[in-house]
Amino acid sequence: MTDEPTYELFSFWRSSATYRVRVALALKGLSARERNVDLDAGEQRGADFLRVNPMGAIPALVQAGGPTITQSLAILEYLDETHPQPALLPADPVGRARVRSIAAGLTSDTHPLITPRIRRYLTTQGGFDDAAWRRWQIQWFSTGLQALEARLGAEAQTGAYCHGDSVTMADICLASIVAVMRVFKIEVPDIPTVDAIMARCEAHEAFARAHPLRQAGAPRPA
Repeated sequence: MTDEPTYELFSFWRSSATYRVRVALALKGLSARERNVDLDAGEQRGADFLRVNPMGAIPALVQAGGPTITQSLAILEYLDETHPQPALLPADPVGRARVRSIAAGLTSDTHPLITPRIRRYLTTQGGFDDAAWRRWQIQWFSTGLQALEARLGAEAQTGAYCHGDSVTMADICLASIVAVMRVFKIEVPDIPTVDAIMARCEAHEAFARAHPLRQAGAPRPA
């Protein structure tokens, strides 16, 4: 680990996407100075942050003298290309495609449906109360993770982790979904392969350090 942070990371404690970047940085022995963007307070829509990312989304990663990189998967690939060890993608093209496919299924088909901006729209424009929002979360967490369970259980490339026996980008994306799901106290039944992989991830120091409840700004235990 370097003495001085190499990067500046715009983040929020509960953000699933920021969790992914924290894990990747820790796996590669890199550090980042975090700048909190309070999603609950709407700071992502403020003029200062919109100059960093006009989409108003986190994370955003900045290296001194370099451009801002947004979107968590783009950041993970950037870190993997600039700091190749340990690799987050397999060496073979088919393996890389499979890992990217799993990662995209989680980050493109599941995570976007439970973000703060979706909640804000549904509760202000869509007639959702808190109970309806929770049913919505359960629906899409369950849909995404049960589909992944079916895939992991059927494909021979699944090992101790989503792809083989080493941590890849797929595991980082899976853990980011499950960790935030647990913050909301939501459980998805009948996903034994996912649960076993998640347990291995949770035992890994890089994942443990990235856990939402260990971040600045997270609620403290009562």
